[in-house]
Amino acid sequence: MSIKGKAYIAGAFEHPLRKAPDVSTPQLHAECAMGALADAGLSLDDVDGYFCSGDAPGFGGLSMADYLGLTGLSHIDSTETGGSSYILHVSHAAQAIAMGKCTVALITLAGRPRSEQVRWPRPNSFEGPFEAWCGGSTHNTYGMAAMRHIHEFGTTSEQLAWIKVAASQHAQYNEHAMLRDVVTVEDVLQSPMISDPLHRLDCCVVSDGGGALVVVAPEVMKSLDRPAVKILGAGEAVKGQNGGKVDLTYSAAAKSGPAAFAEAGVTPADIKYASIYDSFTITVLMQIEDLGFCEKGKGGAFVTDGNLISGSGKLPFNTDGGGLCNNHPTNRGGMTKVIEAVRQLRGEAHPAVQVPNCDLALATGIGGSLGIRHGAATLIMERAA
Repeated sequence: MSIKGKAYIAGAFEHPLRKAPDVSTPQLHAECAMGALADAGLSLDDVDGYFCSGDAPGFGGLSMADYLGLTGLSHIDSTETGGSSYILHVSHAAQAIAMGKCTVALITLAGRPRSEQVRWPRPNSFEGPFEAWCGGSTHNTYGMAAMRHIHEFGTTSEQLAWIKVAASQHAQYNEHAMLRDVVTVEDVLQSPMISDPLHRLDCCVVSDGGGALVVVAPEVMKSLDRPAVKILGAGEAVKGQNGGKVDLTYSAAAKSGPAAFAEAGVTPADIKYASIYDSFTITVLMQIEDLGFCEKGKGGAFVTDGNLISGSGKLPFNTDGGGLCNNHPTNRGGMTKVIEAVRQLRGEAHPAVQVPNCDLALATGIGGSLGIRHGAATLIMERAA
């Protein structure tokens, strides 16, 4: 069953806090939920589907449904694919709506990694004892993927730096962004080396906060006085160790992207705006290639000279500043990628970065590590008439 045109995003909310030492994680979830529902013109009583992931406390979705007082649920989903979870949840919500399982789906994300200690790898993971001994971390496993890309295709640190430059050009207009200063390629290259070839400014921020989305059936959307964002297509995929036979030069977006484009019936050339998961600059570059915006190995040339900057570049990306500059709530940036895409399609992005006539947008995400194992999710959305 295709989800094309079967569901709409009616509400979106991004929490304004970037550090929340005195607010609990459940409370952040609740504030995000109320914000998204208010944006849609709905209430908790209207919700019959609930979606959240591993950032939820206690028993996850079960605990949060009780905390929120969601007594009318007929569907619940707590699928976990790391940072890509919330892009995938939009797809799952659309599937549930298309199958008649629910009509108003609430999706919430919240966490406090900036205020609390972050542990990596996940402490209860079966693979941890086999990998932690060698000092693997988020930074050096992504650095490993970046170094391989440089080796295979001649990509340069200067080219990677252009991704941060573009993000900073957008973040200067976001009053909530953690890093609002515009940076240059030289600034990135002169920042401390974290994991060769990745410098500190190649890495995303760590933030508290969260966000929420409301996905509804077509008949519900018609009753709401809000701009409609139609879901056209989605794809999801995973990539693991494969017994040690790992090609580090591509991501699982190489599968999730084509699936989303096929269902939507559009091509990469049709996309006006792209929200691309940016845990590191290399994450963006590889997804741009894997999604078909350029040939494999040509991503470095594609992102140079401001090609990702709204108003001048061919592919405006992450116009809120993204994870590289704005926020990366609970290390799961997929939620904010969808939120900014919704803003662009509604014409509600900051005027300095709003893409003219933005009627088709993409959000894509990676959860886990490019260098070890990860999930990918891609979502294509359209501004409805």
